[in-house]
Amino acid sequence: MSTQEQAVAVTRRLLIDGQLVETGRTLASLDPATGAVYGHAPEAGVAEVDAAVAAARRAFDTTDWPTNPQFRAHCLNQLYQALRDNVEELRELTIAEVGATRMLTHGNQLETPFEIVRYYAGLLADYPWTEDLGDVEVRGQQHHRWVEKEAAGVVAAIAAYNYPHQLALAKLAPSLAAGCTVVLKGAPDTPLATLALGEIIANHTDIPAGVVNVLSGSDIEVGKRMTTHPDVDVVTFTGSTPVGRQIMAAASATLKKVFLELGGKSAMILLDDADYTKAAQFAAFSIASHAGQGCALTTRVLVPRQDHDKVAELIAATLGYVTYGDPSDPKTYMGPLISERQRDKVDGLVQRAVAAGATLVTGGEKVDPGYFYKPTLLSNVDPDSEIAQEEVFGPVLALISYTDDDDAVRIANNSIYGLSGAVFGADADRAKAVARRIRTGTMSVNGGNYFHPDAPFGGYKQSGIGREMGRLGLEEFLEHKTLAEVVS
Repeated sequence: MSTQEQAVAVTRRLLIDGQLVETGRTLASLDPATGAVYGHAPEAGVAEVDAAVAAARRAFDTTDWPTNPQFRAHCLNQLYQALRDNVEELRELTIAEVGATRMLTHGNQLETPFEIVRYYAGLLADYPWTEDLGDVEVRGQQHHRWVEKEAAGVVAAIAAYNYPHQLALAKLAPSLAAGCTVVLKGAPDTPLATLALGEIIANHTDIPAGVVNVLSGSDIEVGKRMTTHPDVDVVTFTGSTPVGRQIMAAASATLKKVFLELGGKSAMILLDDADYTKAAQFAAFSIASHAGQGCALTTRVLVPRQDHDKVAELIAATLGYVTYGDPSDPKTYMGPLISERQRDKVDGLVQRAVAAGATLVTGGEKVDPGYFYKPTLLSNVDPDSEIAQEEVFGPVLALISYTDDDDAVRIANNSIYGLSGAVFGADADRAKAVARRIRTGTMSVNGGNYFHPDAPFGGYKQSGIGREMGRLGLEEFLEHKTLAEVVS
């Protein structure tokens, strides 16, 4: 199939008020493995935002969607089944547009996020929508009190490009389960993946018109309008910390609820009794997963000073086994970065780190065609340097020495971020004690995997506000109303 034929084949439409629509303006989507145009998405503007918000507002205010959890569970189960039924089409789209490897689409890039939808559908079966507070006596009368949990309203949801299905469904499923209505915008680098979700909702579920609206576009005014619109009650955003700050400031004018899942610069601490070979493998293959484009990846590796060079050799050797190239090949472990812009950013950070005194152990090279970057290890990194403090969002590890456990904790916490981290050590109690001292929202101990639909995910400090997934993820989209009545 030629590039032009391929582009026509994957053209998608917006979902607004139950209708699949075009705008007459298009946004090209590139295949990051080749740099060629893969498809086209409609460019939404402020007018489309206003239409989508109006539809969401009407659906929230005039239908029983917010008050009918049984119907919401039915619709979420339909969505789960429709995603499963369309998995192969979504897989090929995700490989081509996101640059995700085929193996990743069997996990967090595609199929695992489906389970978020099923989790929230199941949660609705026994979720306690009321909480009884009992009676109190006031001036000789008994007053009964209780709390009712209800949908927060219209949600503006903005997702990042790196894991578009995970990010979209982690916002959409709990907000719908809560009874909210949603305007969802995908990232301009991966619009087709998010629009495909909108088409599945329109064609294969009973979700009423206006409950879910899906937009795409690159105009910054679209995001601004979504986060400042007076009829939007909740803003949920995944992306960079600088943009998160802007969104929080913009939403403050109307005091919207804001949930932010932002950047990270997570540290992996190798204690002096750790299995260095196992930890090195974990570090190397983690940073190469989706070419390092993950906010929770452990990009700083902290090692005892006396073992610095040994660990550097182990990680470099493991990185040598990472296969990168065509993401459609089942044998490929690492695909490309999302764009030339992102690759240039990654390379600039690496080159400046070397100029500042870090040692380039392996990698540090662009690979053409497409937007590939070799898995990279920098050693002898200053913990206060740019490469140790800035989120790279590429396959780059920074190896940092420490003197003792207290020093390791200090370095790990020396960051504006607090999203994730890891500790490796033979003494499990010691490793868990160190993990508890790190100011982050998630921690892995000896390779433990915390990421699951029932586990809250989010950060401390400038890694964000709030939690997604789990019961806490549902409650981000709820308001709590306290009621009382005189009973005697």
